[in-house]
Amino acid sequence: MGKLLGTYPLFGLTLRTATVRSATWEGLADQEGFVRTELINMLVELARGRVGMVIPGYLYVSRDGRGLPWQTGVWSDAHIEGLRRMVEAVHKQGSVIAAQIAHAGGRTRPNLIGDKRPVAPSPVEGFSFGDTPMEMTISDIHNIIDAFGDAARRVKDAGFDALQLHAGHGYILSQFLSPLFNMRDDGYGGTAEKRRRFVIEVYERVQRAAGGSFPVFIKINSTDGMAGGITVEEALETVKDLSSRGLAAVEVSGGLAGSDDNRPGRKGISVPSEEAYFQEAAYEFKKNLNIPVILVGGIKSYEIAEDMLAGGKADLVSFSRALICEPHLIKRWQEGDTRRARCISCNLCLKEGLTGNGIACVANKKSKDGDAA
Repeated sequence: MGKLLGTYPLFGLTLRTATVRSATWEGLADQEGFVRTELINMLVELARGRVGMVIPGYLYVSRDGRGLPWQTGVWSDAHIEGLRRMVEAVHKQGSVIAAQIAHAGGRTRPNLIGDKRPVAPSPVEGFSFGDTPMEMTISDIHNIIDAFGDAARRVKDAGFDALQLHAGHGYILSQFLSPLFNMRDDGYGGTAEKRRRFVIEVYERVQRAAGGSFPVFIKINSTDGMAGGITVEEALETVKDLSSRGLAAVEVSGGLAGSDDNRPGRKGISVPSEEAYFQEAAYEFKKNLNIPVILVGGIKSYEIAEDMLAGGKADLVSFSRALICEPHLIKRWQEGDTRRARCISCNLCLKEGLTGNGIACVANKKSKDGDAA
């Protein structure tokens, strides 16, 4: 058995495999962000499939931070009970569970946030879904930092094993880091150092709220996938700074919803050589950091995942769409069937989530419908 399917020590815990379910929007909360049984059941299946660490889709930290419908919230103490049931169910199946928290910033629509105009570091026209956001005031910045802190306390109270900040894919932490979306000329923009200030202040606020011993890690864009966006060097400097303050690990990702072929979940990954498309960025992080590096990005082959670890490009491998298609993929590999995941990278699973019934593999659904016919 190679590194991928053996145990891995992380955050003072023992993961049963060096695998992570990368946070993926499930579309299975209710209209107020409360956990539904269907969401718990989906995460339990991943745990039964022997994923080492399960990360649910991002929990939005304030009412105006929701980016997608039926997203899970952590903006009220009333959410804690449902989140605790989720944690207990996943723990019962033997997996570690971390909470990813985020705020959509400008990457949302008014109808998702009470018909309010979205806020962002700068009022970039045509941003994300087409609505030009309002530039955040200093008061807005402080309020959202506090919302992250309050969310961190709730995450800890719910019993999660760790907390991940989402600084990728064009959400608010990513917006502050990116020259594409942060055009401020105050203390929160204008230079790479000032652009990372918001992320550092969020991290410090979260760390204080959760307690210094509670593991906090980050998912970050190594590239925005568009000209003029963040560079690997800038992203690495941000993580170096956070690492000096106690950051526990980093998940290396990239891309934006509007970056077409360079989006986070690239379409049509048909051969192993197209997988692990952030591996070179991850390797730069691995060479320059002393914290665990988690690699995500279209990985569907056991051999590719194992090579990433054996070759020292990452410490853990993170999966998203492959686990939507096959929640028990890791178990299948561990039991000796190491054929590539059945996922065809069509991305229709995410569109399926917009129906209100949660994300699901459309190819699997069509196959079952065909069998029934």
